[in-house]
Amino acid sequence: MDSKLIMQELLSCLDQKKPVALATVISSTGSTPARVGTKMIIYENGSITGTIGGGCLEAAVIEEARQVIKEGKPRYTHYSLDQKEAAVLGMVCGGEVTVFIDSIITSPEMVILGAGHIAQYLARMAKLLDFNVTVIDDREDFANPDRFPEADNLIVDDISTVLEDYKISKNTYLVILTRGHKYDQIALEKVACSDAAYIGMIGSRNKIKTVFDDLKQNGYPSSCLEKVHAPVGLKLGGNTPAEIALSIAAEIIKIHHQENQD
Repeated sequence: MDSKLIMQELLSCLDQKKPVALATVISSTGSTPARVGTKMIIYENGSITGTIGGGCLEAAVIEEARQVIKEGKPRYTHYSLDQKEAAVLGMVCGGEVTVFIDSIITSPEMVILGAGHIAQYLARMAKLLDFNVTVIDDREDFANPDRFPEADNLIVDDISTVLEDYKISKNTYLVILTRGHKYDQIALEKVACSDAAYIGMIGSRNKIKTVFDDLKQNGYPSSCLEKVHAPVGLKLGGNTPAEIALSIAAEIIKIHHQENQD
């Protein structure tokens, strides 16, 4: 496949927040199906775009690439083969091939729904923790660069409307901190069954029970609601906006590292 098409597909994956790996043949000697410079994109499920020559060599690289996606760490894979090994890996007369596999994964994204005081502190912490930060609120007086200088993306619009088309991936961490029970429920309805790595919602246990009961009555499966962290945050004991933001950030970091270790 043409390198330009490979790059276009990589850009598309980044736009869709889809984690992939890029395998590039950097050396090839002897009789092998792999040409230097050939590139192949590997997706989480093992499917590919492009090829490095096919056969069992390609299959071995795909398995390595899936591990690279999971760990987020690039690696070199070197195959030095005699005739017997070459036959197994689909090479004609043996040879050596080195492939560099790199993970193409965007920074984890924290989407903060609501632009109140807790959100301000959480956005600052998230940026320090290398998250790409998006804040969504329909109030320009709240969601603005003066209040959120750390935010990579500020969206001033109805939260429900924005979430209709917002691309939520397995690398997205959602925190629902809107200005009231009604808006929290509307936001949760939009994201509860998404692929988000984390969904947290602020509120008392009574409020959360009411919201969950309403969603169940509206047909939302328990499997979706069970993954919602509510009340949001680890129990650290504080109740100021900064302390609550810290408890949320701590919970997200805990989940983030658990995801990467599974």
